[in-house]
Amino acid sequence: MPRETNAAKADRVGRILAGLRQAYPNAYCELNHANPLELLVATILSAQCTDKQVNIVTADLFKKYRIASDYAEAPLAELEQDVRRIGLYRNKAKNIQATGRKLVERHGGEVPRTMEELIQLDGVGRKTANVVLGNAFGINVGVVVDTHVGRLSNRLGLTKETDPVKVEKALIQLVPQADWTQFSHWLIWHGRRRCAARNPDCAACELAELCPGKETDSSAKKAKRRQVGR
Repeated sequence: MPRETNAAKADRVGRILAGLRQAYPNAYCELNHANPLELLVATILSAQCTDKQVNIVTADLFKKYRIASDYAEAPLAELEQDVRRIGLYRNKAKNIQATGRKLVERHGGEVPRTMEELIQLDGVGRKTANVVLGNAFGINVGVVVDTHVGRLSNRLGLTKETDPVKVEKALIQLVPQADWTQFSHWLIWHGRRRCAARNPDCAACELAELCPGKETDSSAKKAKRRQVGR
């Protein structure tokens, strides 16, 4: 793809946003939660784990642990057993317990509403903080960059960066702040439903005309077919 001017890229980003909005008008965070604390815990558990698996575990977890002090006061071994179906469950249980204690000691048991306070909690980085701020409080401080968002941002030619922090910095320069939370949902939904890491459905893709990665993906498929046919 020829090098884009800033004006051309801004126009293409606007069309990408419109296409995603039309394709996924009801996109939302797929981690089940009823309040900020549940979303915080679910997001900590979701690292290197699918939302589906997290939702299975939290269905019972959230019935047992209802407030921050429940996590803070729970025996660690018991909490570990309650989340053991999640990858890295021991470390995550430890972080959730420590976070529960900090919420009780520093924030009156409530989930704070600032990036600075959230990232002081155990197991919470910018990604988790952005999830909580955007979805629990409607506060757009940044863009959630998970595997799907990072991958699609590269494929769509929005940035060449691969480090999540650098990807986020690039995206907040391109996407209007009012759309930051929803933009992540749109890309995550698109990544799960259309633009898989392997064998993306370029033929049916709503963004095909706007995607510089489409030709590359199609060429790769053709090359693969040629190799199979030898």
